Amino acid sequence: MEVLNITNSILGQPWRWRMTAADARDPGFAPDDLVTQLLLARGCPRDALDAHKAPSIRAFMPDPSIFRDMDRAAERLADAVQANEAVTIFGDYDVDGATSAALLVLLLRDLGLEARAYIPDRLMEGYGPSGEALVRLKQEGAALIVTVDCGAQAFEALEMARVAEVDVIVVDHHKCALALPHAHALVNPNRLDETEGAAHGHLAAVGVAWLLGAALVRTLRARGYFNGRAEPRLLDLLDLVALGTVADVAQLKGLNRAFVAQGLKVMGQRRNIGLNALIGAARLTRAPACSDLGFALGPRINAGGRVGKSDLGVRLLTTRDPDEAEAIAAELDRLNGERRAIEALVQTGAEEIAARKGNRAVMVVAGRGWHPGVIGIVAGRLKEKFGKPAIVIALDDAGVGKGSGRSIAGVDLGGAVLAAKDHGMLVAGGGHAMAAGLTIAEGQIDAFTDFLEEKLEAAVTRSLGDRALLLDALLAPGGVNPALVEAMEAGGPYGMGWPAPRIAAGPVRIVKADVVGNGHVRAIVSGDDGRPLKTVAFRAADSALGAALLGAPPHRRLWLAGRARIDDWGSRPAAELHLDDAAWAD
Repeated sequence: MEVLNITNSILGQPWRWRMTAADARDPGFAPDDLVTQLLLARGCPRDALDAHKAPSIRAFMPDPSIFRDMDRAAERLADAVQANEAVTIFGDYDVDGATSAALLVLLLRDLGLEARAYIPDRLMEGYGPSGEALVRLKQEGAALIVTVDCGAQAFEALEMARVAEVDVIVVDHHKCALALPHAHALVNPNRLDETEGAAHGHLAAVGVAWLLGAALVRTLRARGYFNGRAEPRLLDLLDLVALGTVADVAQLKGLNRAFVAQGLKVMGQRRNIGLNALIGAARLTRAPACSDLGFALGPRINAGGRVGKSDLGVRLLTTRDPDEAEAIAAELDRLNGERRAIEALVQTGAEEIAARKGNRAVMVVAGRGWHPGVIGIVAGRLKEKFGKPAIVIALDDAGVGKGSGRSIAGVDLGGAVLAAKDHGMLVAGGGHAMAAGLTIAEGQIDAFTDFLEEKLEAAVTRSLGDRALLLDALLAPGGVNPALVEAMEAGGPYGMGWPAPRIAAGPVRIVKADVVGNGHVRAIVSGDDGRPLKTVAFRAADSALGAALLGAPPHRRLWLAGRARIDDWGSRPAAELHLDDAAWAD
């Protein structure tokens, strides 16, 4: 059902209620219960409302043993702890990899075992474990290697490790092929042979690592390891789980909601020395919110792997030294600024190429000299701009491309990339539904693009055909206030798969509008009651939305749609609206 009879907004989409008419007719629905309304509209079953209103680990925690190879992995790790073996945690260079590696290092430290973390260099070594790296770690003394956020497709590398007689445990969440690489244990809810564990395929790798930690502690408890010594507090590590989960854009449903809700509480206590320093470097003066994990803290951890030293994130999150933590956090903050400048250059070139590509279902763009550390971010920008899946490929002088892709709801990009690899088009590739990575020869890019077009065109068409701006409430501009924002936050945490509430406000007239920052449009609007409201449309200066805000005649009124946020820069908090769309009211 359209909201305000808007079938074709300024951005060319209908506005509809997120909650259907059938939901509203539910006899148990209380119209004045805002949180209940928000939860039901996001698919929460009525009998699970209490659990979702206060997401706890106890309410959502599965038995770790439901996952294939989990018990085998826990037993091998327990052996290593009791024998004080040399253990190396091999992580990916993004936030999920860094938090996963840091979590296991910290847990093993609490168990009395000092494990080493190893993060490959993005430019020199590429993604995931190489056989050379695993064999070298064995030669340097590692008796057990645990890969986190990587390894599910590392067939050759794990075969080399097997020949070298080093045990490897794989902890991953990326899509698996029907065949699995050789490993002592491979824990991944997205294994094709998973049964009960498949229900948790939305977990980030750090969530899987935390469940392995729970299985490890349980195994050691059964062996009597804690007779006379304290058990580690697994809940104290949930700040890392929350950070990795949100930064990896994992769906915030089920267990992930509990991870993030409880992890934010732990993060607010600032127990992790490195995270505390990073919060300071990000200039956050309040307890971090869910959005801060994705937009303030995550990008700084990522900056080390993208344009700096790959191991900076793990070193920050595991250091015991406050001075070292402050130094690393400051360096990550500097690198994040450098990353933004590099990203802007690549984005400009990628958008120019994409504009010449025409009406393709999947935007695939490639450029020589692009920094591979920012292509994932640029792919996300292209996805936002064109509303379609996008893959950005950085080509080196030898004609080898490193690619990163981002998808839209209903389009399984990771599965398509894996299929392209099986067809021999890629040197390497994999991922999950919403994101993928790949290595490709320059001469294969056109064939790969055509392959994606054929495989995903129908899914993209369905997704775009279903496109509508979903709204949760309709308000007068004066109703957009801090009390409303606070009330809506009670339905969180919000993120992928659990979208933040979007409201419509109006009708309004534009009082003042201008372009600020990196193409953002800031507008002060006023309702019929004369009360002003501050709004921002991010990166909208060159869009139809930006043009409407900047050029609206004084006599014309608009309906605005977006997400209400707290603006705490002034002497007292106020509310502002972050715009997603607008429609003419008259």
